[in-house]
Amino acid sequence: MGVPAFFRWLSRKYPSIIVHCLEEKGKECNGVRVPVDTTKPNPNEVEFDNLYLDMNGIIHPCTHPEDKPAPKNEDEMMVAIFEYIDRLFNIVRPRRVLYMAIDGVAPRAKMNQQRSRRFRASKEGVELTDEKNRIREEIIQRGGYLPPEEIKERFDSNCITPGTEFMDNLAKCLRYYVADRLSNDPGWSNVTVFLSDASVPGEGEHKIMDFIRRQRGQPNHDPNTHHCLCGADADLIMLGLATHEPNFTIIREEFKPNKPRPCALCGQVGHEIKDCQGTAREKQGEHDEFAGSMPVSEQEFIFIRLCVLREYLARELTMASLPFPFDFERSIDDWVFMCFFVGNDFLPHLPSLEIREGAIDRLVNIYKDVVHKTGGYLTENGYVELERVELIMQAVGVAEDNIFKKRKEDDQRGPAYMTTGQFAPHALGRRDRPEAVQNARHQAFDMRMQSREQHNKSSAGTSDSADNRGVKRKAEDSDSEPEPEDNVRLWEEGWKQRYYKTKFDVDVTDEDFRQKVVKSYGCASWEWYFPFHYAPFASDFKDIKEMFTDFDMGTKPFKPLEQLMGVFPAASGNFLPETWRNLMSSPDSSIIDFYPDDFAIDLNGKKYAWQGVALLPFVDERRLRAALADVYPDLTPEEEKRNSLGSDVLFIGRSHPLFDFIHELYRGTEIPAELCHGIQGTPALFKLLCTLSHDLIRSTVTTLIGLFTHCFVFLHLFFRAVMLPEKVLKPEDFERGNRGPWRPQLGFNPNRQQAHLDQSGFRALGDSVFRFGRGVQYFKIENVFKCLCSPKWSPLTSHP
Repeated sequence: MGVPAFFRWLSRKYPSIIVHCLEEKGKECNGVRVPVDTTKPNPNEVEFDNLYLDMNGIIHPCTHPEDKPAPKNEDEMMVAIFEYIDRLFNIVRPRRVLYMAIDGVAPRAKMNQQRSRRFRASKEGVELTDEKNRIREEIIQRGGYLPPEEIKERFDSNCITPGTEFMDNLAKCLRYYVADRLSNDPGWSNVTVFLSDASVPGEGEHKIMDFIRRQRGQPNHDPNTHHCLCGADADLIMLGLATHEPNFTIIREEFKPNKPRPCALCGQVGHEIKDCQGTAREKQGEHDEFAGSMPVSEQEFIFIRLCVLREYLARELTMASLPFPFDFERSIDDWVFMCFFVGNDFLPHLPSLEIREGAIDRLVNIYKDVVHKTGGYLTENGYVELERVELIMQAVGVAEDNIFKKRKEDDQRGPAYMTTGQFAPHALGRRDRPEAVQNARHQAFDMRMQSREQHNKSSAGTSDSADNRGVKRKAEDSDSEPEPEDNVRLWEEGWKQRYYKTKFDVDVTDEDFRQKVVKSYGCASWEWYFPFHYAPFASDFKDIKEMFTDFDMGTKPFKPLEQLMGVFPAASGNFLPETWRNLMSSPDSSIIDFYPDDFAIDLNGKKYAWQGVALLPFVDERRLRAALADVYPDLTPEEEKRNSLGSDVLFIGRSHPLFDFIHELYRGTEIPAELCHGIQGTPALFKLLCTLSHDLIRSTVTTLIGLFTHCFVFLHLFFRAVMLPEKVLKPEDFERGNRGPWRPQLGFNPNRQQAHLDQSGFRALGDSVFRFGRGVQYFKIENVFKCLCSPKWSPLTSHP
């Protein structure tokens, strides 16, 4: 998730940071598609070293797209993901590293947001089904026509959560995909590929940033490395700035507003489900040959150049007449820190700070005054100067009353008049030019008159106006039901008393409670979360210097299946083991209160339900773990494997300089930086896959039959502050199997029996593939060493 409205505000204030991506398309020759040669120079006239993919931003649009027909099955979803990555690789063409990160188990604070989203999605899905059935009956009763309802299994996007079978299969498919590209695509041959799947804790973007920071701290790091990060979340911009890398670019899909969506009942475009009249479908094409198809336009991509944004920020943040030399990098850290108050994935933003209302600019102006007065910055090496933060919050608090009043005035004015032509808003990065107006002065005059007319109408009130009788309000202007009354009324005197009484059921004079809310407003560990649905006011941040000093050290993330129990509604319980699922639905369950069938949504002064606050009960971790202790023994070996935490996986091709080193590696030796573009880490060798030339790799996607691949290697990497190997098998562990001098023998052995890969394709973590003769066979780790060290042991019967 990102920060609402942040990207729109940023791109409008600093328009030059946006550049349209040039994409070279593959060609067809005699019916055969010729792929793009990614070894050629980048058509965007910049050579990128590293490409990082926040995979959840790819998985969601590929599995349940909004602008085209959904994939029919899981295989088509996987192929769509492969094609999406191919497009990105073609555009960016990384020369050193490709890092693919899937969201793993999240910190507890993020789990609360995930819980809210998943419960709301489940509730909205049920409501949509009920509404469709109701409108269908009404249309049929009045003689309207609707096509027969398709009996189609609904794809539950909640399966895109760590611990599900879908995510486990996705990891296997991505390994196949990487193996194929390393073997068959010349553009991939010298690229080091990392896959951090859903078994690795942490959100995708944070795993990527952790990788960048750790490599940046290595002595062999190249400061001229050009990074490119793919993701649509606005917080990626802040994370990219926080790396302080001078060459950092973000690639994301270009947002095109007002895309037509078909009606869920009749399948026609141009109206929503509640406006469906049940009219016969118009013929599409001369012979109706386009029936059932949606107009699909391929999504285009844009670059967000953080190097240009840094130049903008340098001009805005630079302060003259300071009693000390200005440090731009320190001011960047401060700017990112201040942006956390206007929205993030872990905390509700402060009521008085809205990006659309210029909150960031307000904070920057206050920040400059504070730096001048106090003679220092807000942050230093990850630590926060709380006294200076308090000064900024108190300055915002003084203006809160005026902010709330102005917000109410702006809401009463209504939407501004939207013109056409060159003055109309257009999608960012568009290359087509809008139609020029004939007379700019007349056009500007019309805009002023229309805006004034709308303002006069809104001021006078139009509910009793004859001109407006019978006029249907637009769907985006109102919900079908009247808006509930806002009992807090922040724009009137006494707003703070009403806020605390309505939202927290306490009196505003209870200083201890208000301090408790403020003290809880800070992310401390994996287990920490903000235990309230609503944020404090900026004026409540008083005497905070000694508040944020105690942090729980050594906390650990949830396991994947435990997270599923914490974020899933009962309707998505089918992704969990049966006895675990019963805890969500059985009336006798000790935690049944965690899974309400219905819940209230507080609009909290907003206009639309999606902006409101879902009032769900918070999960009590101790009660949850106590309930799961009784059902843990019911897990199957496969479920236990899905419930375990993994590590990053590194892939390299046969031509990579690091290949020979890894191929002969035994102990968990640190990777030589000079062989891998300065990258350093400690591999766990005995989770190693090594296939040699032209071995048959069978895909887990049934539509992609076995492919012949060339040599590649993958192994699990552990990046730690102290680079120590995981437990490594030693020679004495195998003395019983081999009494003579022992030495690991990895790779080709012509004396071993020929074997082939079985139909299961890549298996789960911990299995290894070694070549014997001309084929390969999967073996468990312990069987590999039996084969290498004991001549009496032979592999399983091979497939023909």
